[in-house]
Amino acid sequence: MSDDATAAGPDELRRASRRAWGALETLHVLGYFAPAVRDAYVALGLHPRLSYFAARSAAFGPVGPAVPTATFYVFSPRLHELALPASWSVASPEQVQHTRRQAMAGVLEQVVGDVDVTELVELATTACDGLTAPGRPLYAAHAALDRPDDPRVALWHAATLLREHRGDGHVAVLLRHRLDPVESLVLGGLFSVNTEFVRTTRGWTDEQWDAGTRRLERRGLVHGAALTGDGLAFRRRVERETDDLALEGWAHLGLEGTQRVVELATPLRERVLASGILPEWVAARG
Repeated sequence: MSDDATAAGPDELRRASRRAWGALETLHVLGYFAPAVRDAYVALGLHPRLSYFAARSAAFGPVGPAVPTATFYVFSPRLHELALPASWSVASPEQVQHTRRQAMAGVLEQVVGDVDVTELVELATTACDGLTAPGRPLYAAHAALDRPDDPRVALWHAATLLREHRGDGHVAVLLRHRLDPVESLVLGGLFSVNTEFVRTTRGWTDEQWDAGTRRLERRGLVHGAALTGDGLAFRRRVERETDDLALEGWAHLGLEGTQRVVELATPLRERVLASGILPEWVAARG
């Protein structure tokens, strides 16, 4: 841990790290919403909706549905089974990875433009250098990939590593609090005000969704279509614990470097949000 991080205390670093993650996360998720990326997958022969599963799991190699079912956590196994291994009969994981980066290069050129991201790449990469792999399967798979030469794509890759590392930790927190995939989505959707999006994209039936909601109601976390006071406090605790598990990279970078990431990445986040590519609820994250 850097000396300035130790001197500042965990709360200040946690706040800065969450803002840094939020800004870089906005850049990362362009790959899941940009039509140009989806169109590139379709041109490769992948199904437009199911291409997500091939793109995100390609770092594992030609896996079947069991690995992403475990690591993505919140998607219905049915979607994984539809996507994999069928996608690998159309394109290899290496081809999917190459297409993903090529498509993102075009999107980032459009959105980021000629902004010099050299310093931000160096800072984000330093944060990534402090991440560890044990217990972090999605992070570990993506960390094993070559770092891109293009600075903008290198920034997106670093954002991906920080995102998947944090996501692996988030799954650990969900398990610790005995939240199954559907319960996690119901609770998270109400917390992030994106219930409609997650309900229509994660593949669960209405019966499964309603059953998950009833389980949360019995725990006193949800009432009808809203979080209870206990539910809001509980979901905030889940988020705080997730942030805590994601601190190691930011501690390696240090408080000053993390704050500099916020300073440099926030204008890029604003560019992404102004592009109209992402849904409105994304602006509330971070």
